[in-house]
Amino acid sequence: MAKSDTPSIVWFRQDLRLADQPALAAAAAEGPVLAVYVLDDETPGDWRIGAAQRWWLHHALKALADALAARGVPLVLRRGRAAEEVARLAREVGAARVHCLAHQEPWWCAAEAALAEVVELVRHPGRLLAESGLVRTGTGGRFRIFTPFWRALQQQMPPPAPQPVPESLRGMASPPRGERLEDWDLLPRAPDWAGGFAHWTPGAAGAAERLETFAEEVGGYDQNHNLPSIDGTSSLSPHLHFGEISPATVWHALARRTGAEPYLRELGWRDFAANLILQLPDYATANGRPAMDALRWRTGEAADADFRAWTRGRTGYPIVDAGMRQLWHIGWMHNRVRMITASFLVKHLLIDWRRGERWFWDCLVDADYGNNSVNWQWVAGTGVDSSPFGRIMAPLVQSPKFDASGYICEWVPELARLDDAAIHDPHAAGVAPAGYPRPRIGHREGRERALAAAAAARA
Repeated sequence: MAKSDTPSIVWFRQDLRLADQPALAAAAAEGPVLAVYVLDDETPGDWRIGAAQRWWLHHALKALADALAARGVPLVLRRGRAAEEVARLAREVGAARVHCLAHQEPWWCAAEAALAEVVELVRHPGRLLAESGLVRTGTGGRFRIFTPFWRALQQQMPPPAPQPVPESLRGMASPPRGERLEDWDLLPRAPDWAGGFAHWTPGAAGAAERLETFAEEVGGYDQNHNLPSIDGTSSLSPHLHFGEISPATVWHALARRTGAEPYLRELGWRDFAANLILQLPDYATANGRPAMDALRWRTGEAADADFRAWTRGRTGYPIVDAGMRQLWHIGWMHNRVRMITASFLVKHLLIDWRRGERWFWDCLVDADYGNNSVNWQWVAGTGVDSSPFGRIMAPLVQSPKFDASGYICEWVPELARLDDAAIHDPHAAGVAPAGYPRPRIGHREGRERALAAAAAARA
């Protein structure tokens, strides 16, 4: 395509990178580029990004703006309804078209449809391993079970090779003015609870560094990723969520490594979650199995007190408390422990999974609408593809089974002096320190209550 002097807009959202960014590459091939990010708390409604994500977003936008500025392209920041603001900018600069990566969240699908009515909007793939419409059953339908989805997805792999930053990238001669990132107050101030977030390096450079490190460790992922006391996971989830690195880049960096398949399967789970929310846009609020609507969750003061204890890491179950404190401290939780803490809330405390999901949404730097809702419904036994409700994780078994003593020592320091035999259940061992809470409910009692509730729902 011949270049012109008419600008094209790149609408950034959860795709904050320059390399392997098809929307940016397409715009750069047409002529000068206007890069835009809109802070939109209105279109998502209840699903506007949470506090932990706002911290990450501030630093990710700063990194993106710096990378663009080094190539002569300013990042224009606006605030409001994204479809309206992007359309307004297109009119201001006389943009020929708007390019974006297609998103799967229901509010972004609606925003894309609204914007496409008033401007020429070009949607590009790039957030998933396979374009969302390509993974289909033999009859052309969509999958609701992961295993056959994964088999079908593998038939389309590898994804296209990742592309470098376009050499032709250039900005407008006189770009419109935008807002200042600092004025958005995305960072916590009173109090500043983000001290532990120094654990992370948001931005494309941080993502590339983490991928390079993990590529040397991926061979041990299958064994190590279940052990919370060691650094056996990729820690790429927030970078993938914010699109600082493409899943195709990750795939190509790892696929030929020995032992990489279990991790590639996890990448496939991201695609599966996106596929599910395209079919069931309200999956974060509605049970995937309508029969589970009859389950009576606990409510009232006692349930609220149990929920507060869970959020604060004060349940009396060390592995659960360690996970919840890690979540609050660094905005992330080990995946095995996410399952344990979620199961404890839903099964032991018999509290609606949606309350836990919303807590994770606010506290996780990698909170993703598809992943969060699909994972919670899997654990709760309410999803279209989920573990049965009657399968109840036993925290006091899971903790020693996955060698969590070092993890507990780090995040529940009042138990750090206990030996490995006692630290998983200090009250049973008779060595719980003063001030460490007794279990909110016994495992057997909680299990029996959950099974009784499930039986009543079936009846």
